[in-house]
Amino acid sequence: MEWIRYLYEQYGYFVLIFGLFAESLALPFPGELAMAIAGHMSTVGSLNILIVIFFSYFGAIAGTTVTYYLGNKLGTPFFEKYGRFFFLNQERIITITKWFHKYGNKLILVSYFIPGLRHFTGYMSGILRVRLSTFIFYNFTGGLIWVLVYVMIGKTFGLKIEQMLHLISQYSLAAIIVLVVGVVIGFHIKHYKEAILDWIRTLSWLK
Repeated sequence: MEWIRYLYEQYGYFVLIFGLFAESLALPFPGELAMAIAGHMSTVGSLNILIVIFFSYFGAIAGTTVTYYLGNKLGTPFFEKYGRFFFLNQERIITITKWFHKYGNKLILVSYFIPGLRHFTGYMSGILRVRLSTFIFYNFTGGLIWVLVYVMIGKTFGLKIEQMLHLISQYSLAAIIVLVVGVVIGFHIKHYKEAILDWIRTLSWLK
């Protein structure tokens, strides 16, 4: 955490734009932590929150747009052969391709919040030939929500940033499971509504 503060002291907002750009290329950089710290620093006057949001957003979407272009122009054969140099090995390509087929282009929207996925969504969107306008809509929207969430976490929780990020990462899987279970239950209730109502009437009659 201290080393990120040191980078801000030395390079200011450029830490965000270059750091998040690099992370979008699948290079190691703690994007969420950097944005949260910047959000906290805006509360003490070190940084301006609007500029923090702008630089974070621009860095994130610029990086993912570049990776989309690379995936689109270089194509599947290139990444099957050289993808390991982009941390995009054969197994990961197959897995993300299955996710795209299962969840569609909306995967781009939520990928920012899934560590290990957002770094490769741009590449895979290009490889799978997702329409540019579709990619821009979901990517730009998801990127904006992602940036706002983490900057505001830093602004709101201040020095407790690391604890909050740990809790978010710890319970994100649980939250996803609860959401999936809720969707499944909702689907069954809607699909079998009449049968459920008949069963409830039967219980009422027994009483």
